[in-house]
Amino acid sequence: MPLVEVVVNGRDYQVACDIGQEERLRELAQQFDKRVQVLASSVGQVGDARLLLMAGLVLTDELAGSAAKSAEREREVASLKAKLAEGAETLEKAETGITELLEQAAVRIESIAARVAAP
Repeated sequence: MPLVEVVVNGRDYQVACDIGQEERLRELAQQFDKRVQVLASSVGQVGDARLLLMAGLVLTDELAGSAAKSAEREREVASLKAKLAEGAETLEKAETGITELLEQAAVRIESIAARVAAP
């Protein structure tokens, strides 16, 4: 299992990851370090452990918000799919009704044509 050296808040850490995931781990560490730096600039130096905890909590809050938004979008999609299904069913009923009317009209036209053609 490869070890990747990452820097967070000016400190070096060695983190193990799966083979092939080294670059992704570096990218994630850089993103996390940026968040930690922003947080550190707003709250000052509060100690590494507390700063990392606060950054983790902020990210967890954002993740929970994203999950809630995603769940809401899934509900909206389900609702739209149900409305689409209702619309398709209504359309199918309308098509059936139109087909029946056309068949009745064809029968009437054939009846009229037969009477006109009769001597």
